[in-house]
Amino acid sequence: MDKIIKLLRRINKKDRERLLELINKLLSGKLENLHIKKLKGGKVYRIRSGKFRVIFKLNNKYIEITDIRYRDENTYK
Repeated sequence: MDKIIKLLRRINKKDRERLLELINKLLSGKLENLHIKKLKGGKVYRIRSGKFRVIFKLNNKYIEITDIRYRDENTYK
């Protein structure tokens, strides 16, 4: 989680606000219009937000955000 907080502090205000809005929608369960895609292996998903990807897991009844990354060729490795 510290990695996510550091990233949010480093990026510009516009991107930070967009990511925080996306995270709030995700955690509140409002999943429509979020471009969710299931990744290979387990219950791991990603959401696109501009040049960022939010990687999360669905565990029974809760959502665990595991990473937020810039989109590049190493994002899903």
